[in-house]
Amino acid sequence: MKRLRIIVIGLSLSSSWGNGHATTYRSLLKAFAAEGHDVLFLERDVPWYAAHRDLQDPDFCRLAFYDSVEDLARYRSEVASADAVIVGSYVPEGVAVGRWVQRTAGGVVAFYDIDTPVTLAKLERGDYEYLAPDLISEYDIYLSFTGGPTLDHLMRRYGSPAARALHCSVDPEAYPVLDGPIRWDLSYLGTYSLDRQPTLEELLLEPARRAPQLRFVVAGPQYPADIAWPENVTRIEHVSPQEHPAFYAQSRFTLNVTRSDMIRAGFSPSVRLFEAAACQIPIISDHWDGIETFFTPGKEIALAENADQVIEILEQWPEKQVMRLGSAARERVLGEHTAAHRASTLEREIHHAMHRKQVIQRFAMGAEA
Repeated sequence: MKRLRIIVIGLSLSSSWGNGHATTYRSLLKAFAAEGHDVLFLERDVPWYAAHRDLQDPDFCRLAFYDSVEDLARYRSEVASADAVIVGSYVPEGVAVGRWVQRTAGGVVAFYDIDTPVTLAKLERGDYEYLAPDLISEYDIYLSFTGGPTLDHLMRRYGSPAARALHCSVDPEAYPVLDGPIRWDLSYLGTYSLDRQPTLEELLLEPARRAPQLRFVVAGPQYPADIAWPENVTRIEHVSPQEHPAFYAQSRFTLNVTRSDMIRAGFSPSVRLFEAAACQIPIISDHWDGIETFFTPGKEIALAENADQVIEILEQWPEKQVMRLGSAARERVLGEHTAAHRASTLEREIHHAMHRKQVIQRFAMGAEA
């Protein structure tokens, strides 16, 4: 296929602090560039990411910073000539950025929503922080973190000409299987979220209270100071992506907790699921519609609804069963959910959108004649 020149205007590539976007973009764009495509990533220069940058000079794409929507004009010619320009969710002033891109770009324009259920809930409330309803029909593709019925909803309700699933993924080279001493029976890696906290309470903190002989860890920033952590729960403020494999390797199991909007929508796998599975770490997860399309419950992932079920898994599952769970999950990820798989999807959808635009343009020219 033709070598593509794309521009991504995303939340962050340079800093993984307090967000899951950076690791998603890194693995996807690295794999995309490996196919010979040219990528420019434009990131709003904000102090909270500037203070926590853990990727300054990527070797798979160009990374540049802009100060405001007006400052994007410096890249007008590149945006106008690119094969595709992708605007991401949670980009500061994303509505204004989207309008500018739609006016300026000469090629395909796409929206990449790494937060689709949250985005749709915000739209329903009239909260247009980074996307407005009228923009959706003007994006040639709506690339969605969430699959399933949500894609039909985006096309029927909001007029997207092509809503397509582009789930998170993992770079297997960055998330290898490591050997190491086990420090924790159950780990959790994630930024604090108010709507996730009740599930974290039920599936990790309550088991910790009931089973003081077991060891737990919660890693991630922004947890309130007033949380009462049991004595057998270790707290780690931040684990950089480079340290994720070593963190997982010290865990007998790791926990996946899904945000409430994602649970309601279903078909919304977290990037942490794929990362932990690539590291061959057995996963305990809450349940949501569509999870079985990514991992087979009981064979590739363990599902739990309450503390009793978590404790039963931790204390009663034979070690051979635990090891088989981790191995099967890794095999599934390597076969279906790597960054190379997602890059292939992105490439295909851009080419399809380019073809649709050409057909529409030819039809319009014929009608005028």
